Amino acid sequence: MKILLLGATGRTGKLVLKTAKENDYQINCLVRDTEKVKNSDKVQVFGGNPNNTDDLEQAMIGCKTIISVLNISRTSDFPWASLRTSPEYLSEVMSKTIKLAEKHNINRLVVCSAWGVAETKDDLPGWFQWFIDNSNIGVAYKDHERQEELLRKSDLDWTIVRPSGLTNSKKKQKIIESYENKPVPKLLISRLSVARFMVEALKRDDLIGKAPVISAE
Repeated sequence: MKILLLGATGRTGKLVLKTAKENDYQINCLVRDTEKVKNSDKVQVFGGNPNNTDDLEQAMIGCKTIISVLNISRTSDFPWASLRTSPEYLSEVMSKTIKLAEKHNINRLVVCSAWGVAETKDDLPGWFQWFIDNSNIGVAYKDHERQEELLRKSDLDWTIVRPSGLTNSKKKQKIIESYENKPVPKLLISRLSVARFMVEALKRDDLIGKAPVISAE
């Protein structure tokens, strides 16, 4: 099965790509900088912008599923750092992705969102809610909510993955799936665990139409 992977050059996206290859998937990657991903027997790299309909469609042809780990980009991890992308980049790309997926008979889509989006914001610690409300971190959360709404209104077999705080740990973790804040999520999960969960989600029909918060212990 061939996956269209959006966001393959990001910190989590690189691990999704690695995990998908380890699971013997064929992967089409649409990236702005083709020097950051290498073509191989399992990976075909397409240069372009996911927010460009023609670029997106070219990379999508022949795929059966889509994984998106795109995010709103800032110039640094500093919460008030200026944006690199449009504040509605995620929802703009998702709108195009849904239309093209329907055109090319692609039903399955797994997207990375975040714990704290939409109704889960009330479940966050108060200090983190403050950052969402008062810094540029909140721009991504608002647009994650918009792209989630687009998916919920679509006819796709979607899964929205909402990880807690991301770390770069490589240790093996036990993943906790939470729904309606039960069990209460832990504060952290590694990017590697997120990547593994997203790739495995492609095979889990029980996750279709679900938006689990994932964390780890």
